[in-house]
Amino acid sequence: MQVGFKTLATRYDIALAQPLRVESMIGTVRVNRETDGNVENRYPTSYRPADDFAGHFEFGLKYEEIHLEFFARLFAAIGPLPVEEWCRREPFGQYARRTGFLYEWLTGERLDVPDVTNGGYVDVLSPQDYLTRREALRTRRWRINNNLPGTAEFCPLVRRTVPVREALQFNLREALGELDQAFGADILMRTASWLTFKESRASFLIEKEADQADRIQRFAHVIAQHCGHIKDPLSNDSLHSLQAGILGHDAIGLGLRRSPVFVGQATMREDIVHYIAPHFADLAQLLAGLNEFEVATRGAESVARAAVLAFGFVYIHPMRDGNGRIHRFLINDTLVRDKAVPDGVILPVSATITSSIDFRAGYDRTLEVFSRPFMRRYATAHRFGELVTYEDGTRSNFIFDEYEDARFAWRYPDLTEHVLYTSRVVEHTIKKEMADEARVLVIFQRAQEQLKEVLEMPDQDANRIIRSIKENGWTVSGKLKKGYPQLEDERVAERVVEAVRSAFED
Repeated sequence: MQVGFKTLATRYDIALAQPLRVESMIGTVRVNRETDGNVENRYPTSYRPADDFAGHFEFGLKYEEIHLEFFARLFAAIGPLPVEEWCRREPFGQYARRTGFLYEWLTGERLDVPDVTNGGYVDVLSPQDYLTRREALRTRRWRINNNLPGTAEFCPLVRRTVPVREALQFNLREALGELDQAFGADILMRTASWLTFKESRASFLIEKEADQADRIQRFAHVIAQHCGHIKDPLSNDSLHSLQAGILGHDAIGLGLRRSPVFVGQATMREDIVHYIAPHFADLAQLLAGLNEFEVATRGAESVARAAVLAFGFVYIHPMRDGNGRIHRFLINDTLVRDKAVPDGVILPVSATITSSIDFRAGYDRTLEVFSRPFMRRYATAHRFGELVTYEDGTRSNFIFDEYEDARFAWRYPDLTEHVLYTSRVVEHTIKKEMADEARVLVIFQRAQEQLKEVLEMPDQDANRIIRSIKENGWTVSGKLKKGYPQLEDERVAERVVEAVRSAFED
């Protein structure tokens, strides 16, 4: 016998964009099995709930996972009566109170039941099982601690699964300190400019625009100038500044979009739609909810916060252009803002994403955790019609028929897998990408020092000679001799080559 949230989903014909992961059955013994992200739980008959709304919903709250999209759709389908009956029957029961609170919070409608006057305050979410608001908001009517990390208009959830807990134990400050110990106390600051440029270049590579030299330089400047310092990064003014810095102040259509947008690819015959972004009329509320998450979770694990802010932003997709780069900017911005990394240090996370097929495919898979089931749910709800010019100047013929229904999904994304992926990227970035860059810098500095023992020269000339000798297979080219006549002397040239070569081979 199936019980819990899936029973209610079937009974009330609730179609979700984000599927329920947990299926609970009444059997003979207690069994828990997880396969490909889906959980199957079996319970002995003593766990069997009453076969009504209250029985199955209470069972789900006790033994399954919080799923705000499901709750919001379910409440919209059943209306207030089943919840009111439960709350009148068990006015002090914690599960009835939590359900009453959730109904009012998600629907914005007040239930026809009296305020709760007795009983201790209970949390909406378990802080051990979910990423929650650091300081809960007390709701006296239900005697509930509202520790949901967002607003009713946008509230992402992160489940503190065993893999998430393990991933979030990685200490960024400690790992960066180990780099300092291994390569020198100022190594991070000395590599800052190059790492910033590397992050910018790799970010454009993700967008398949790696040949855009001017835009790469502009984005590097945006990262260096604004990361951790721009006021209220999710405000309209700040997003406009970031976008203008990335695209150029003369770019068309700066600011929040006022037109429909989808993520996809063009073919000779038609556009293929991979993801549909929320209606532009909802952007302000969605961004306000994401900003509330940023404020409410300050003090929580920085990598988790960075992942939610970055991926939450890219799913909202509030700009006509530049969403992907701002999305990845927010990762570093959050880490610096939270002092998880020193000010001025940029983690080249985009370089990690593009460093291997595994990380690049993982990035796409992570985006698809939400977008793929979303598009399955709305596969027949979009089309292309007549061309329309919108108030932001965009000309589009894209039509989506289910903006209101899809709002349930856009408002309540589960970003657990996104935290896992971001944690993996950040750890690899520090341990591999930054360590490799530090190692190269130390070697290059040693080559400079050894070269100057043979011939004294400015750093700029030393750098040119080192690069030329290395690129020419440890030989002095004719072009280099023309630029530096001293190298015409074979003994000097041999000593110069040996000085450079030994630095790289030691």
